[in-house]
Parts: sequence; C-alpha cells; structure tokens
Amino acid sequence: MKKAGITIENVHLAFGDTEVLKGVNLDIQPGEFFAFLGPSGSGKSTLLRAIAGFGPTPKGRILIGDRDVVGLDPWKRNVGMVFQSYALWPHMSVRDNVAFGLKERKVPSAQIKTKVDAALELVDLAHLADRMPNQLSGGQQQRIALARTVVVEPDVLLLDEPLSNLDASLRVHMRRELLRLQRQLGLTTIFVTHDQEEANTTCDRMAVLDGGVIQQVGSPLELYDRPENLFVANFLGTANILEGKVEVDGNERRFVTNTGDQLSLPEGSTGEGGNIVLRPQNISISRTQAADSLPGTVQHSEFLGSQIRYLVSAGGTEIVVDQSHRAGHDWIETGADVHLVANTQSAVVL
Repeated sequence: MKKAGITIENVHLAFGDTEVLKGVNLDIQPGEFFAFLGPSGSGKSTLLRAIAGFGPTPKGRILIGDRDVVGLDPWKRNVGMVFQSYALWPHMSVRDNVAFGLKERKVPSAQIKTKVDAALELVDLAHLADRMPNQLSGGQQQRIALARTVVVEPDVLLLDEPLSNLDASLRVHMRRELLRLQRQLGLTTIFVTHDQEEANTTCDRMAVLDGGVIQQVGSPLELYDRPENLFVANFLGTANILEGKVEVDGNERRFVTNTGDQLSLPEGSTGEGGNIVLRPQNISISRTQAADSLPGTVQHSEFLGSQIRYLVSAGGTEIVVDQSHRAGHDWIETGADVHLVANTQSAVVL
C-alpha cells in the first residue's frame, strides 16, 4: 500500500446559506491513524466527504500526497471509503462484493482472484467467500466492507462511523481489528466518530471539531490532559470546571474561586483565565481539613466496580470525584461533610 499524507488548506463549505466548514486547516501524516471527533453537526462527516469527493465542492485546497483533489470526481482520487451502512451489494456473494471495484477497474481475472483471496485472508473471512451478505453478522459485514475497500489499494482509507451499527461488545473487538488492519497495511486512515473512547483507543492523533471549526489537534493524551478551551475539556471525558481568577504573589500563583476558596498552582504553571479544569481522578476526598482543600458535602455516590463516583457540592459548584475502590475501604455516606484535595499539578487554567 502507498502512504500519502493529506493537507487541508483553508477549506470552507456551505449548504445553501449555512456554512458547515469554516476555514479548516490540517496536516495528516503518511501512514497516520487520524480521527475526526465531535458532536452531531460539528462538520466531521462533511469534512471526510469533502476529502472523498462527495457533496458540494468546497473552497480551498485538499491535497492527497502532492495532488489537489478539489473538483475531481470521487473515483479519480484513489481513496477508499467505508460507510456507516457498509453498502454491500445484497445480490452478490462475499467474493463478488470484494471483487467489484477491481472489475470496474478492468483488472485481469487472474489478478482479481489473487487480490480478493489476499483481502479475505487479511480480514480472516476467506471461509465465507461464497456466502451472501444477509448470511453474515454485522461484524462480518463490516470486515467485508473493509476488504472491498482495501483490495483496490487506495492512497487513503476513510471510515465514516463504521462501528455505530454494532453492539457495544462487538464495537470493542472491531476497533481492535481496525487498528490491527491499519498497522499491518500502514495505510493513512481517517476515522470519523462522535465516540471519544473509539478515538482514544485507535488513533495516533485527532482533531476535535465544533461548529465547523477545528478546536484542537493532538494525541488523545494531549487533548485530555491539556485541553486548549472549555469545549475540548468538556467533550473529552468528565471535567470539573471552577470559576474564579488567578492571583500572583511574588513567585506564588494560586487560583481563587468565586466563593473565596484557594488552590495553589504549581511553579511554572501558565494560564491567566477565569476557569480551572480538574479531572475527577485528580481529586481525593479527605474527612479532615487539609492545605489547599475545598470544603464540601457529598450529594450522591455511584458504585462503578473499580471506582466509586461521588458528586460533591464544593467551591460553588457540583464536583465529580472518582475514587478507586478496594475491598474494606469505607464508603462515604451521602450528606457527609468532606474536604476535596486537588492535584493541581494536573490542573489546567483556561
């Protein structure tokens, strides 16, 4: 398989008077597993389809390798796309579905057989070559759709929420299969999803979109630990956000909440904004007062197996705290007065 990077330069796209992509700029490296992540209506699928050549022609440039593909017909771009519905031909066998693109390209019959056999082996479904699509499970249909796409040796692979029709346990298995297949082929891949867990567990980097604008680009860890704005902080996992201000006294920096509680900020910390972001696992609950702690009251608790999740009223807001569960440890009762101790080394001021 060839490896081609993708460069998106100042792309705008509108449906009528509604602008759905607003000046998108992005570089995706050759061989990278990349994700477009965002809520419904954020523009992620529209951006993917613009790369594939479906829908209105956008303004700006989209380069696959060194070739600008804006305005080219989809079949002239050499991209492979797997749709949410899989789009298998119901009247064709598995083998004929996988062979379809090769036949359209007038590939000799002997080569078609060799390539189809290899593609079916790749997705571990050679034994089902003579079945019809309605005789396959959802996961098997998805793998056939993948085989049909990669058999034509595209420059890039585009996946439009391909796991959304599967049940939860099968989605976990199939995202591992997707990653295995991508790593084996070394194929530049873009995966569109609104499910952060899917993106976190598969992609090298992701772009978080909202309102047709890229909010942040980075690895899953970078975006989770160091969000650049409140949208990213809230979209990627649970975020506790306290409002207040940063105060500086000599070399000391502290965050003062709107209720007057104070949290010391680590040396070298940055950010002068009016919000501090704390993840639930970076807060611990103490029965006694401690330095840099927030007094609060337990409002609710949930047992999640490996964790107990507490909802605590503190600092003028409701704060989610995740505590590891170990046999024999006390469960803090609802209504208890507690103190929240934040690991401000992991906090982000926005």
